[in-house]
Parts: sequence; C-alpha cells; structure tokens
Amino acid sequence: MANILKGKKIVLGITGSIAAYKSCLLIRELIKRGAEVQVVITPAGKEFITPITLSALTGKPVISEFFAQRDGTWNSHVDLGLWADALLIAPATASTIGKMANGVADNMLITTYLSAKAPVFVAPAMDLDMFAHPSTQKNLDILRSYGNYIIEPGTGELASHLVGKGRMEEPENIVRHLEMYFAAKEGELVGKTIMITAGPTYEKIDPVRFIGNYSSGKMGFALADECVSRGAKVILIAGPVQQTTYFPMAQYIQVESAGNMYDAAGAFWGSADAAILTAAVADYTPEHVADEKIKREKTGEMILALKPTQDIAAFLGKQKNKANNRKQVLVGFALETNNELLNAEEKLKRKNLDFIVLNSLNDKGAGFRHDTNKISIIDDKGKVDYPLKSKAEVAVDIVDHLVKVLKQAE
Repeated sequence: MANILKGKKIVLGITGSIAAYKSCLLIRELIKRGAEVQVVITPAGKEFITPITLSALTGKPVISEFFAQRDGTWNSHVDLGLWADALLIAPATASTIGKMANGVADNMLITTYLSAKAPVFVAPAMDLDMFAHPSTQKNLDILRSYGNYIIEPGTGELASHLVGKGRMEEPENIVRHLEMYFAAKEGELVGKTIMITAGPTYEKIDPVRFIGNYSSGKMGFALADECVSRGAKVILIAGPVQQTTYFPMAQYIQVESAGNMYDAAGAFWGSADAAILTAAVADYTPEHVADEKIKREKTGEMILALKPTQDIAAFLGKQKNKANNRKQVLVGFALETNNELLNAEEKLKRKNLDFIVLNSLNDKGAGFRHDTNKISIIDDKGKVDYPLKSKAEVAVDIVDHLVKVLKQAE
C-alpha cells in the first residue's frame, strides 16, 4: 500500500487524560509509517505520562513550556505551527477543546494550535457525560466550523465498534484518518473513480447448494486499498468473501451470483474512470434452481443443466468510453492452467481490455487462497513479468501500471 505518511511532520499534542498512555501506541504507529513526530504536552498531560518516555519513542525532546527549563531556550509555537504537516491532538480533554474553541492561549499546545497552518485533527477523550454535555458539543461544533477534523470516538466508518462515545478512538484508527486525509489531497488517483470486482460468485442449485470456486477475494481487496491509498474513490463489488479492507470504500456492494455482479458492474461502470475485474465469476449457472433442498434418495443420479452467465468483461468492454465523453480504462485478469500467454492475449483483444493481469495455477504460491501472487502484465506493448510477491505488493505493481495508462488516456 502507498506509504502515505512517509516524511510527514506531525505535531502530536497530548493533554491531561488517562488515555494519554495510548499516545505511545499512536507515536509507534506514526513512526512505523515513516512520519516524523514532535510531541507537545500540556502540564496536566505530564501527570499521566512522562516526557522521557515520549522522547525515547520520537527521538526528539518533548516540548511543554515556552522556555526550556535547563537553559532558557525559547520554544517557538510559530515555528512549530509552520513545521507541521498536521497537528494531531490526542487525547483531547474537554478543557483543551474548550480552550481551542475560545482561544484561551494559556499553554504551549494551545498557542501552537492558534499558530498552526496545517490541518488539525482532534481525538476527544473524556467520560460519556462530559462528552455529551451541551457545552462540550458546542465547543466541538465550533472547532468543526474552524475546519478542524474531529475524530469522534466510536462513530463513523473508521471507528472501532469496541470504543464507546467519550473514550478516545483507537490509535490505529486515528492514524487511518490521517492517511485518508493525505491520500485524498496528494494521491496520484485523486479525482478518479475506480470500480473493482472481487471474490467468487455462487450459482445456486437449490436453497443449500451452489456452484462456486476457491477465490478468496484477497487480490481484489488489496487492490481496493491500494487505490484508496492513492486518493481514488473506490467502488468495490464483492462476491461472498471473508475479507475486509483497511480503508472504507466510497461504495461497497455485496453480491452473490454472476448475474448480481453483472447488474452491479453495469450500473456503476458509467461513473468510473477505470475498472479492475479481479472477480472469479462463474462461466455457467444452473438453468433451474430448485425451490427446496434436493433429496438424494429421491433423485438418484442428478444431471445439472447449465447455461452460460453474462460476460461482465465483454459487456464493459463494449460500453467503454460511451459514458460522459471520457476515456475509460478496463483491466482484466486471466487465471490460466495451460497456454497461459496465448489465452491471455486473446482475452485482451476479444474483451477490449487496456491491459490484462495473467497468473497461473502452475506457479507455486500464486492464485486462489494464497497471500502471495506471481503475475505478468500484458498490453498492446508486450508483457512484463513480476516475481512472486505478497498480494499487497502485487497490487502496487498493478496500480502503478494503471496510473500510467490513465495518464496516457487524459
């Protein structure tokens, strides 16, 4: 996934809340993603966590007062505000939120906040009654009106369901908010809508049986997260899978059958700049679906009459570039067991794809259910082979190629 926070300068404000211990986890997550962190702590915050602990994690002296105690060096809140790419206050107590809303500049953190040019993210932390109090809610509304981002506990698509209102949101979700912000501002796919199909389809035989395949959806979900990390709006259409994405999708449509997926893909294709068709869609579906469970003792030998499903890639290929007078990019997948290159090249042309991703069940560690994949990308310029990698790394290679093709299409 794109390393969104690499090189970002984050001022982390810590206030006097019992949740201050979570700031250590927050710092670790930020630094792990390549961010540079400068802690500014309020006097009350030092009652809950020691500056030496925070300094050891960030590799920087913790700033608390306007003047350093040892040598009288002045800490410039103005310089801090200009240095930062983002100001994150977590945990933010009711007292600090009130001071921020009303400009009460009585400590280093609030003066830094008032001088900051960077986006400000606030993660409230207090008991439920304090959080629900009209004065706290009013102050939060004021901060929103100033353009600050409030990471409310236990709410929203990124929130942990284990965190109730009032408690500080979990560090990994707070970091995700920052990643989403920077991806939406700076990513290569900002302004692009990408439709992705993923997983298997189930074709019903009766209420309890179906024809399916071994697709786990891992490749499609990795691609969805990679596209979001580069700023794209992603429409994810997924068959029956157990996967979840790291980022929330613009739209997530769950389907079961090839017919369901065909309808959903057709409905959203007109609004997409590109589609990546990773789903392992059934080629055939039963002509008749029994209303009740078929009993073996009644039927004996059973013969299933199958009919072809509608070809999603071929349909989208025919409709390509017809909507909104823009050029669309269509990416297909080919999972082959023999004559891999020949079959993939034929599919590329027949379905009007811009490029096709080929993998083979003959390659160890590639294909269904694995966390790794080995691919080749084929287009009208030729074929590029890639070594065995994690599916997250494979997603990077595919999206890198997609970005190039989209730029050429502009």
